[in-house]
Amino acid sequence: MPAKHSLNQYFRDQLTLFIFVSVLFVVGVVFGAIMVNALSLEQKQEIGRYLSSFYRSVDEGASVDGKQSLMAAFSLHMKWILLIWTLGLSVIGLPLILVLDFLKGVLIGFSVGFMAGQLSWKGIAFALVSIAPPNLIVIPAILICSVVSIGFSLFIIKNRLLRRSGTLYQPFMRYSFTTLFMGGCMLAASVMEAYLSPVMMRWVTPMLAAFVN
Repeated sequence: MPAKHSLNQYFRDQLTLFIFVSVLFVVGVVFGAIMVNALSLEQKQEIGRYLSSFYRSVDEGASVDGKQSLMAAFSLHMKWILLIWTLGLSVIGLPLILVLDFLKGVLIGFSVGFMAGQLSWKGIAFALVSIAPPNLIVIPAILICSVVSIGFSLFIIKNRLLRRSGTLYQPFMRYSFTTLFMGGCMLAASVMEAYLSPVMMRWVTPMLAAFVN
């Protein structure tokens, strides 16, 4: 019970930091969506051709190796949070954590913005079934990892570099346990991405394939 209370208190103390990284992520999403307008006509056509080919392959029932997709998605997500965890161990890595949060927002904003710009509401519908489901887990997990990583870096600065007081054991274990738990969440998101998203994409690709033909 005391451990649970301590954990809850920790997350309450980090609320301001969580709001900050969330706002930074949203700014990245907006920036990514705006970046779509900066593409040249040739670049838009090239990406459009790739997406058209993808829509057709899904609509035609192209087989997807679920296990391979699961491993690829899980590997990508784990690399992301492990990079954040590693950066949190060093003080100089703190700004890079914020850069990663911003870039994650840019990637999502650009993807959704491009599909919406090219296919209007049909593109938004495809984004809702392909991008949104796994990212409902992935995004909070990344933001939580970022918060605990930044918090751990700040702890090192205040208690080890400036005052040289306190022990690193408990903060480090809490930091690592939270990252490990987020890894479990990433596994759930990867399962969704590998097995649920393809099924949902097949619901909307018929109208997209007809639109791009």
